[in-house]
Amino acid sequence: MTDRFQFTLLATDGKARRGQISMPRGIVRTPAFMPVGTVGTVKAMYLTQVRELGADIILGNTYHLMLRPGAERVARLGGLHELIRWPEPILTDSGGFQVMSLSGLRKLDEQGVTFKSHVDGALHHMSPERSIEIQGLLDSDIQMQLDECVALPAERSEIERAMELSLRWAERCKVAFGDQPGKAMFGIVQGGDSPELRVRSAEALAGLDLKGYAVGGLAVGEPQEVMLDMLDITCPALPFDKPRYLMGVGTPDDILKSVARGIDMFDCVMPTRSGRHGLAFTRHGRVNLRNARHAEDPRPLDEASSCPAARDYSRAYLHHLVRSNEALGGMLLTWNNLAYYQDLMAGIRASIEEGRFQSFMEETQETWARGDIPAR
Repeated sequence: MTDRFQFTLLATDGKARRGQISMPRGIVRTPAFMPVGTVGTVKAMYLTQVRELGADIILGNTYHLMLRPGAERVARLGGLHELIRWPEPILTDSGGFQVMSLSGLRKLDEQGVTFKSHVDGALHHMSPERSIEIQGLLDSDIQMQLDECVALPAERSEIERAMELSLRWAERCKVAFGDQPGKAMFGIVQGGDSPELRVRSAEALAGLDLKGYAVGGLAVGEPQEVMLDMLDITCPALPFDKPRYLMGVGTPDDILKSVARGIDMFDCVMPTRSGRHGLAFTRHGRVNLRNARHAEDPRPLDEASSCPAARDYSRAYLHHLVRSNEALGGMLLTWNNLAYYQDLMAGIRASIEEGRFQSFMEETQETWARGDIPAR
């Protein structure tokens, strides 16, 4: 560990990168998957379990935490790490995406966005400066700039307007963040599905000399091919020696293909949300435990898994829990899913170090393609 924020590239294999982010609260091994702890909890999991699975960092949500329990209250209680008993690094998003997607009433202008809380209907104003202030009150280690995320498809003029506004907000966020030793503020590349706008955004943000860069506004309704095309365009325009974070992504296949294009960090609610709805991620691909084929199957999800949820419980029992809407079913499948994601990341990191990432990706995809074990 270190008293300052530092990113070190340890190995490359093609465009895939193996590195580490060092911060006072810990080291993040990259490529990294960050479990989403929206309101200070990774749903259906103890945080000690999350750490034991191999997560070095989790994500908190500025929008939700500012509304409940409130950023100032969290600060009075010692900060988010102390409140939730997670001493390792935390990244907080800016709240902008949730403002755009959840608020029933919002008014956006140069100064920021005024919105109505989905909790109690109260009006709030989020400026770039206020977003950074809230993230500081939460005491997060990596803070994101406030940006405007436009859902695709959208008119080019609308994408360009939002991208230019996000760049101006990035400059204001940088000033508001100031000098915080051991912490970082990341800018967010926008530009929708326009290669030219993506490059303009990336180059302008690179000129701000931030400690890291995220790619936003993808996985918002566009096909995977569009997302990958934008990464092909964007990653070369970002500084080679700074971490790159693809926001809100994604499926295991998304992760593999994005690592191949130079992405270092990921977050997504998919493993936790899917687990609560009966869907398991395994080395055999996705397994829907609601299906009747599992009702009398005594075999585990995956006898080779290191996770007790996958290895020690029968498919019949998991099926019963899911169909009965028992909380334990969601807990076990979330445990399995986060274990699978972290095992995937560990395999990715090892394969890059050993110069065999391409073969690892192909072997993993081939195993998925063969599908689940035959039904009994």
